Parts: sequence; structure tokens; C-alpha cells
Amino acid sequence: MSVIENSKVTIVGAGSVGSSAAYAALIRGSARHVALYDIATEKAEAEVLDLSHGTQFTGSSDIIGGSDLSVVEGSHVVVITAGAKQNPGQTRIELAGVNARIMKSMMPQLLEAAPNAIYVIVTNPCDVLTVLAQEATGLPPERIFASGTVLDTSRLRWLLGKRAGVSTSSVHAYIVGEHGDTEFPLWSKASIGTVPILDWVPSDGSPKFTADELDQVAVDVRDAAYKVIQGKGATNYAIGLSSARIVEAILGDENAVLPVAPVLQDFHGISGVALSVPSIVNAAGATPIMETTFSANELGLLRRSADALRDVAASLRD
Repeated sequence: MSVIENSKVTIVGAGSVGSSAAYAALIRGSARHVALYDIATEKAEAEVLDLSHGTQFTGSSDIIGGSDLSVVEGSHVVVITAGAKQNPGQTRIELAGVNARIMKSMMPQLLEAAPNAIYVIVTNPCDVLTVLAQEATGLPPERIFASGTVLDTSRLRWLLGKRAGVSTSSVHAYIVGEHGDTEFPLWSKASIGTVPILDWVPSDGSPKFTADELDQVAVDVRDAAYKVIQGKGATNYAIGLSSARIVEAILGDENAVLPVAPVLQDFHGISGVALSVPSIVNAAGATPIMETTFSANELGLLRRSADALRDVAASLRD
């Protein structure tokens, strides 16, 4: 594999998340061509027109869009954001039924238009929808995966960096498991630079992190989306940016390590569910890093997360 020339990404869904992903892809130069597809013709065309008016300032990328499936043709990556949005007080899992039906009707059409694309599912609950979509399409697990906890991991690193007094990029820590209520940090591997998280001494004289403090950080990360949704109705900017980052890893054949969620096959004994684990992301898609190790407690949490998602997926197959 190599860097994809004349690359094209299509974002499916012109709502707040999809439009933010298209905007992020344009300003970051994630792909040579950006497309925005939505069955709501007027909405899609208006978003594309608005974005087009700024392309003088975004480099060499261009944008097209609309409600005709031809918009999707030739895509190397398809990012799916279409679906009902999460309302205040609503869990991601409560969204599962309605968005599963949308995904079931949409995937065959998308696959016909872009049969060779890598599919990234952002629509929530992304982990459950990925399992159902992979089963329905028969795509290899590496070619269809959820955006997973890439955003949650960014939230974690931002909080830790702010408290530790270092750049977010110098924090090495991951959120894994479900993108949702059973997610958890891999504290056993977390470090700032080369220093284990509990050993870090902030330069401003603040005390070291404590286990209780880290537990609260995990809660704050898990509940961050609810806080944003309560205040403004949706999360869109950060998920748009994280989606663009995943697209870049694919189109640039980066072999980047990102906590996306492909359907797992015998990952520490877990199969048949899409869980976020550190994975290699490149032009072939996403491959879990099988050598990732967990503490005994973390492995228990990962299996709990798998069980929760397996139950939801099973209920939607009935």
C-alpha cells in the first residue's frame, strides 16, 4: 500500500457532525476531493455551497455534494455520520434501534456506489452499528470500522495535559472499549513522556496524580459528551476533527496507531463485537494490535464492555 493519489473522501450525512467533518477535512487538507452526501437535497447543497465559498482559504481540496448517490462514486474512504442525533439525557445505546434501521437500508446503496472504499462509522452507537454493518455487507473487518474512542482518547489527553502542565501531544494514554458508558482508560500503560502517569511531578508544584483523581478523570471523559449536548444540543467540532484525522491515516497509508473499533476476532478471547483497541490504521483499513496487554482488572472491564455491546447487537437482530 502507499499514499493514495487524487484521494476522495465522502461524508454521509450533512447534519452538524457530517458538516463539521467536511469542514475539518477541507481545512486540514485531509483529501484532494471532499464530498458530502445526504438525502435532504436542500440541506446538502446549502452546506456544500457554504463550504465552497471558503475554498480560497483551504488549499488544494475541493468539495462537491448533494442527494444523488453518484456523489459517493470513486470514494477511497466513506465516513458515515447519518442518523438520528443523541438528545439530552439519552444514552448512545438508546439510539441503537432507529440508527440500525437507517444503516441497514443505506449500506447496500453506499457499497454499490463505492465498492472498494474503507468505511468509517461515526453514527452512534458506532460500535454496535459497525458489527451489524459488517455482518450485512460481508466486508472484511479491516475495511469497516467505527471511529471508536479516538475522540474520547483526545478528551483524556487534553484533561491530563492540562493538569500535568504539558502539551496534549506529550500525553500517551488511551480510552478503550465501548465508545460510551462502559469505556475506560488503559491506566496501566498511561505515561507523560516516558514517566508513568502516577509518577509525574507537575512543574508548577501541584501534587502528583492520585488513583482517586484518575478515576474522576475517567468519569469526566466518559460524561463529556453529555455535558456538551446539554449545553449546545450536539457534539460536532471535535468529532469532526477526529474523523478527519482517521481519514488522513487511511489516505496517507500512515500505519498510525489509533483506538478505532473494528470487529474483533479472538482479541484476548473476544470475538464478534466491535470494541475500540489500539489499531494500525493505513490504506488497507484498521488492524487491532494483538500484542496490546492489559492488567487483570482492565481485561475484566474490556470483557464487560464486550458483553454490553453484544447484548445490544443481539437485541437488534431479533
